[in-house]
Amino acid sequence: MPGHFEPLPGGGAAVALDDVEISIIRSLAVQLLELIGPGPAEDASADPLAELFAEGPSEPPSDPVLRRLFPDAYDDPEGAPGSAERTEELRSYSSEFRRYTENDLRAGKRDNALAVIRSLDGLAAAGEGGAVLKLSADDSRQWLGALNDLRLAIGSRLDIADEEDTDLLYRLPDEDPRKPMVMAYLWLGGLQETLVNTLMP
Repeated sequence: MPGHFEPLPGGGAAVALDDVEISIIRSLAVQLLELIGPGPAEDASADPLAELFAEGPSEPPSDPVLRRLFPDAYDDPEGAPGSAERTEELRSYSSEFRRYTENDLRAGKRDNALAVIRSLDGLAAAGEGGAVLKLSADDSRQWLGALNDLRLAIGSRLDIADEEDTDLLYRLPDEDPRKPMVMAYLWLGGLQETLVNTLMP
């Protein structure tokens, strides 16, 4: 899929997408939304300050994709010299950090995925056969965040930990059941890279 972002005069970016590409990105963004989960229940009678000071989870998610999207803030490198007390101390720091930041991080990732879906739905309403997606500078940043999250999620499912793992993906035979996910991962990487380039001064 050869589409790539190009800068727009005055800021922002544009990319030509066909119907299949629109469908793939939208489907992945919806799946990401489902994985992140809904936001706090909206209750008109609820105290707005209560939501502001609501605490998030203190333990890391059990799903490996969510652990990749919401990693511990303090990591204890394996084999690092130290004691069990130090490891416990780092866990405690991570727990506190997660409690006060994860809700906001989830909301940001949710907003980015929704921005992608809404902009693609606007394209779909414009007609069949694909279209040129034009993003403002702010929309471009939301797309960049969502593309990054999608690649992290797919990379986690594919067990990609470093560049060597990525190199192996190019050698997967066509009959490998992971091949479609690999193609999506590489394609989204190209979109992400060209979008970054459009945002650079």
